[in-house]
Amino acid sequence: MFKKKFLIISFLLLVFSCECYATTYVKGYTRKDGTYVNGYYRSTPNHTKLDNYSTRGNYNPYTGKVGTINPYKQYGSSYNHSYQKNLYSNNY
Repeated sequence: MFKKKFLIISFLLLVFSCECYATTYVKGYTRKDGTYVNGYYRSTPNHTKLDNYSTRGNYNPYTGKVGTINPYKQYGSSYNHSYQKNLYSNNY
């Protein structure tokens, strides 16, 4: 009985402590110049750049590299300002 409870609790802890990432595997390929690029994992494409592995505040669980890219820089300061305004407003 104790062993069964222990296994169930261990399983639940494992499930709820795992970080979930939406990932896509990109197969290896050969470039036009003959250079081979190894396959790799990337974050699954979606409508935002805030959850990409390379974005500041995130990390790639496969390589351990921390993201360094500012996601707001490409949109300009007006996007950054409006995002921050919406982020901190309480429109409930």
